[in-house]
Amino acid sequence: MEDGFNTLVGPEDEDWRVPVSELEARQSGLQARLREAGLEGALIQNPVDLYYYAGGRQNASLFVPAEGECRLFVRRSLARAQHESGGDDSPHSVEAFPRMAAFKDEIGCKPALQFTEIPGGFANRFAEKLDSTEDVTSLVHSQREVKSEWELQMMADGAEIQLQMFEAVAAVGGEGVSEIELVAAAEAVSRAAGFGGNVQMRRFPLQCDRGVIVAGRAGGIPSFFDSAIGGTGPHPMASMGSGFSTIKTNEPVLVDLVHLHRGYVVDATRMFVAGSLSSEWEQRLEDMIAVKDTVVDVLDQGLDCSQAWREGLALATELGHADNLMGMAPDQSRFLGHSVGLQLDETPIVAEGFDRPLPVGGTMAIEPKVVHTTGSIGSEDTWVRDGEGMRPITAGGAWPWITEW
Repeated sequence: MEDGFNTLVGPEDEDWRVPVSELEARQSGLQARLREAGLEGALIQNPVDLYYYAGGRQNASLFVPAEGECRLFVRRSLARAQHESGGDDSPHSVEAFPRMAAFKDEIGCKPALQFTEIPGGFANRFAEKLDSTEDVTSLVHSQREVKSEWELQMMADGAEIQLQMFEAVAAVGGEGVSEIELVAAAEAVSRAAGFGGNVQMRRFPLQCDRGVIVAGRAGGIPSFFDSAIGGTGPHPMASMGSGFSTIKTNEPVLVDLVHLHRGYVVDATRMFVAGSLSSEWEQRLEDMIAVKDTVVDVLDQGLDCSQAWREGLALATELGHADNLMGMAPDQSRFLGHSVGLQLDETPIVAEGFDRPLPVGGTMAIEPKVVHTTGSIGSEDTWVRDGEGMRPITAGGAWPWITEW
């Protein structure tokens, strides 16, 4: 490791850089897509995609030509960008960003930009200087849908940490404990294991509280966030996630935890209760598990995500949950699963309009839930579709659907 950067390591002094072989495969994969689309090149500037293709998120622009060597132009920090790219083994050159007036001549083409992934003013500045009109966003998103073995291992490692988060919730919870105290216990585990503090999202306003623990009636309060469970949050400026509601006897406590391991998302939900749930709540959970099984079965067959949505919705409706599935009317979300990776809201989605299957190598959080004024209940695990079908990455049967305090 280069002098001066020997402190950029994981918790056990592991080298946590993205392997150079991963960067090489990703860059060559994008180049193949550019050639197929008839594009001269692409300029990658979104921080998440800079990490994906170049190994870091320095203030930089990665030029990926359809043919030839990729070049990372860095404003700051040049030295750190070189290290994070693999040092002397970097698959791309790492260079200081030239004067903007000279940038077009430096790269020698009109690259496609990430128009729908970066701020309009920032994109327009580059578009004007480079005469760029093409958008490369869809090519990047489609490539990232299929995870490599290394990426799947990152998610599997994250799932192990997530189990420890559920263990922490089980250890501190009980009647009178607040939602936010439970989140603090889970987050302590996650942060100690290397979570960086941010959940990356594509959809504006790009905000998400990764620990959504809601107790009783708080589980029925909607928020701005397009999901079944919003939570109260601690105050109106942070109006999502856990607040100061406390656990009451026999009320459902929904624990929806996200962990990011080296940037990769795993998402899972389990139910907790101080005492025991009523038969009505238990039946609602059984129904959501049945909906989950239906969605998984459709995806397992390689059928379209939109069909998985329709069949899941039909079963939920048959079981009497049409007005409470994924929220209460009129604040219902219209999906039953969302792909995950470096971002929480990747594609495809189990929703209308996604008339294609989850690809082999695709990873998805499947999360049917029902919401009532008195609380919420449901299930969630993160799954991968491999050559044999769907299999859970997160807890699966390793953690019960209901834990009693």
